[in-house]
Amino acid sequence: MYSSDQVQRLQKLSTSLLSLVSKSTPLDDRLEELRDVLRFNEYRYAILNDPLISDFEYDTLYKALEKIEAARPDMVTPDSPTQRVASGLTKEFPTVQHLVPMLSLENSYNEEDLLDWDRKARELSGLEELEYCIEPKFDGASISLTYENDRLLRGVTRGDGVAGDEITTNIKQIRSVPLSANISRYGLQLVEIRGEVLMNKNSFKKYNEQLAEQNLPPLANPRNAAAGSLRIKDPKEVSRRNLEAFLYHVAYFTTLDGAQVTDGHVEGTDETTADLHINKALKTHSGSLQMLWDLGFRSPQKEKRVVKGIQAVIDYCHEFEKGRDDLPYEIDGMVIKVNDFALQDKMGMTTHHPRWAIAFKFKARQATSTLRRVEFQVGRTGSVTPVAKIDPVPLSGVTVSSISLFNEDVVREKDLKIGDQVLVERAGDVIPYIVKPLAEVRTGKETPIIFPTECPVCSHKLEKPEGEAVWRCVNINCPAQVVERIIHFASKDAMDIRSFGDANVRKFYELGFLKDVPGIYRLPYDKIRELEGFGEKSVGNLQAAIETSRQQPLHRLIFGLGIRYVGETTAKTLAAAVSHLRDFAGFSLEDLQNLEDVGPKVGASVYQFFHNPDNLHLLDELEGLGLNLKSQKSTASAGGNLDGQTFLFTGTLSRLKRSDAEEMVEKNGGKLLSGVSSKLNYLVVGEDAGSKLEKAKKITSIQILTEDEFIKLIS
Repeated sequence: MYSSDQVQRLQKLSTSLLSLVSKSTPLDDRLEELRDVLRFNEYRYAILNDPLISDFEYDTLYKALEKIEAARPDMVTPDSPTQRVASGLTKEFPTVQHLVPMLSLENSYNEEDLLDWDRKARELSGLEELEYCIEPKFDGASISLTYENDRLLRGVTRGDGVAGDEITTNIKQIRSVPLSANISRYGLQLVEIRGEVLMNKNSFKKYNEQLAEQNLPPLANPRNAAAGSLRIKDPKEVSRRNLEAFLYHVAYFTTLDGAQVTDGHVEGTDETTADLHINKALKTHSGSLQMLWDLGFRSPQKEKRVVKGIQAVIDYCHEFEKGRDDLPYEIDGMVIKVNDFALQDKMGMTTHHPRWAIAFKFKARQATSTLRRVEFQVGRTGSVTPVAKIDPVPLSGVTVSSISLFNEDVVREKDLKIGDQVLVERAGDVIPYIVKPLAEVRTGKETPIIFPTECPVCSHKLEKPEGEAVWRCVNINCPAQVVERIIHFASKDAMDIRSFGDANVRKFYELGFLKDVPGIYRLPYDKIRELEGFGEKSVGNLQAAIETSRQQPLHRLIFGLGIRYVGETTAKTLAAAVSHLRDFAGFSLEDLQNLEDVGPKVGASVYQFFHNPDNLHLLDELEGLGLNLKSQKSTASAGGNLDGQTFLFTGTLSRLKRSDAEEMVEKNGGKLLSGVSSKLNYLVVGEDAGSKLEKAKKITSIQILTEDEFIKLIS
């Protein structure tokens, strides 16, 4: 549709207009250019699914056009982006028309926008104060579900708002979407429900880990992962992605006695008798959310809040934004709706959005910047990670200037070059990613990213093990690896040496006070006291923390040694398998793989570690410094009420910390497993449980417990 020259011109024009808007420069004389830019970016987003600007930047340009047209109605044209829902469709699936068009929401980014919208809403309703329902604005892929005679009839993507792609088979792979729902209990024959499909942060992380194991590039963010999944032609692959769906809007329904209701507007019956045809649950938006919840849908019933007055709305939006990163899923704002459906009907809609709803968007997580250079950092296992250095850009309240590029394969897959304009995003765990380069706006001055053949720290030749995507420095005495190993050894989940963070480790290493892990226990405290910022109290605290760490249990030491693939749970398994840590030098590979949850990859890594003379010398040195290398199995746990039973936790616990719950299991004689298998006795399930729960349901010998049932079992 657009030639390369047009793409280049329109992208530059986008940047130019955004700059003018940020400076509050009037754009009245550039109206057609503004419309052209918006049409172009709609096409990139809706047709190609390949946006060149962020959602925030698009909304900024859209609101600029709205402002001009509001002031000059005579300038509005039928083909203006403000006069339609969205652009066309890709034709990968059959096209189905929605029973009711899926309109966009008006967006706001500050309190002033909300106050102005509230004023207009009160004028339209004729009331001095309105009741609002507030719920999260999920950052996923919009869908429309139709149920008829209590059964799922079809699932459709949003598409252009009027019609979408029919994806019923894929929708059925999402377990939070019921295949049947007792809508007739509410007097309904047919209902169209709107919602959002998403991949939660935990599922996204695990799926990317699976891709990494297959040497495939990771997905950029959960939203793209969800949207792309809906169009996959293999339903089994859709199921593997562990998607979920929130349903939050009853757009249309017909009653068993013939009434038709569209967003609260009753047709097919006399308006004076309308109340007879609408169930009480469907007279308010909050009531409809409760109905959806009761029918077995995952509606934002727990997250919603019903308030009176716009100030309460503003307060809740800010409150929710503060906890945004603690949620198990991505949201990019809040949606505010007039709660009463009769008032919604009275207020009506524009051609683009309903007047009774607005979205309050949180601070942007996506922006554009320039890739200036790439630095190569060496980790504790020798992995060499390319790190992009970009022009600093604000994202969600922080300024981002450094972004991990993971490995060489990712750089090649994304086709990144020095000097590229890049689209940057913060993912669910608040880690920034480069989504893609804006290749269409390259000038020809961009240069390739050259990977080093030698370690950037010690100059040792790099190696790339077969089957791995990462280049490694195999020199274990490489200064960068040494420092990272010391930092890991002292970390909270390992030896927990407080007051000994990254900065102090690096400082002491540079000064020559520290050269390896055993050196932690030989620090020259008299020299440290002479350093600026190290008073008697801080040095005393550091010394006390180091002394205390000598008696940490064996599993913490094992984890602190940084053996590849050995996490906290595996470290506990290993600690329970020996009387003394050096005993592993006598274990064969088969002996190791016979241990609980130790597979070939972990077993090979542990075997190599304990058959390396340098590592055995390290253990002897640590024991000579007073560290505990003996197993401290508690005799009190033997014969406990969980003796011999195996446990695994999944989801978020509401009453206990995960670490406390696991400790309770061990103190009562139970064992912890790291995955679901036939060896598992109990799976304890918290909120937002994922694939482990579904897998456990298929193994009849596993007993599934709620958190309360677990606490009762313990006591």
